Formats: sequence, C-alpha cells, structure tokens
Amino acid sequence: MPRLVRPDAVLVQAVIAGALSFAHLHDLAEAAGQHGWKAWAYPVSVDLLLVAAWHRLRSLRDAGKPAGSAWSWFAVALAASLGANVATAGLLDLRDVPDWLRILVAGWPALAFLGGTLLVHRPTSPSGSGAEPDPEPPSAVERATEPDVQATPFPALPAPGSAAALTVPPALVAHAQKIAADHRARTGSAIDAEILRARLGVPSSMAEAIAAQLV
Repeated sequence: MPRLVRPDAVLVQAVIAGALSFAHLHDLAEAAGQHGWKAWAYPVSVDLLLVAAWHRLRSLRDAGKPAGSAWSWFAVALAASLGANVATAGLLDLRDVPDWLRILVAGWPALAFLGGTLLVHRPTSPSGSGAEPDPEPPSAVERATEPDVQATPFPALPAPGSAAALTVPPALVAHAQKIAADHRARTGSAIDAEILRARLGVPSSMAEAIAAQLV
C-alpha cells in the first residue's frame, strides 16, 4: 500500500519564503533598470551564492578549518536577499530608485561571480610554482591499513666517509612506494628525496637511499 504524503510545515514555509524573496529580488532589479530576463536572473544569482556559501561553510566546519571567508559571502548574499525584502515593503519608491541602488544592482553580477569563484576553487600554493602542498594528516582508516613503519627501528647510519651500504627496512620501502605513487598521480612527476624526507620524517641519507630504490 503506497505511503501517504504528509505535508511538512517547515518545507511549506521554506517554499513560501523562497517564492516571496525571489519575487522581491525580481521587482527590485526591474525597478533598478534591469528588465526582461535580466530581472529574473538576479534572484537566481543571489540564491545560488547563498547556497554555495552555506555548502562551503559546512564543508570547512566539518574539516575543522577556518570558515571566515564562507561566512563573509553568506552574509553578502543574505544581505542582498533581506535588503530586497525590506526595500519592496513600501520603504522605497520603486518608481524613483536612487542612483546608489542602481549601481549596486548593476554591479551585483560581478560581485556574485567573484564570490562563487572564491568559494568553489581552493587556494593553491602561495609560490604558484605547483610545489608539493603540506601533507594532510592521515585518517583513522589510513593509519589502520598502513604498515607500522614507526615500530620498525631505523638501522644505524654509517659514519661520514664510510663505504657501508645503508639498509632500508622493507616496510618503509613499501610505504614510500605508496607515497611516490600518490605523488605521481597528483603531480605527474616522480617524487624526489627531499619530499620523501618530509613525508616520512627520516634523515636525508635515509631518504636518498629510499629514493634510489624507487627508481
């Protein structure tokens, strides 16, 4: 027997609020000189920026990262929506819109595009040279599946000038191979000894010996 669809009061209220806000934004844009399809595009732009900012805010909070930029763009989109609601409530003569409001409405597409771009695309390395970013700490699943490299004692390093060969534990080499494969998949180039040293936390001589076995 099919289940009966029960109306959700919160959902109905959200639909009503969204429709009214959409209409207010359209009316304000049209009064500011944006006619035809352009007047309908403004409420869509505001709502999309609001949703993108909220989604980015949730993602940053779940990852434990600062969410100041997402909050800022969420506030901008919310101010645009609330401002249209207040402006069309009789406090503003839509037949004689002030010049500053016309300027704000005309400049909104560029502002919304900038906000959406900054929210969607993550910042790259400050140097801009495509350098290896700081590695993120492994998750609980990765720590459980990776070999226990820390439990394997490193062999004593040969003294300077000694011709003795440096022996690398097989578990450490296997772990380094995973890191090298991930590095090649993300960057398209082979990993070097310096990046291995930073990722594994081993001395330079050990990193060079591991890199030689990865060739």
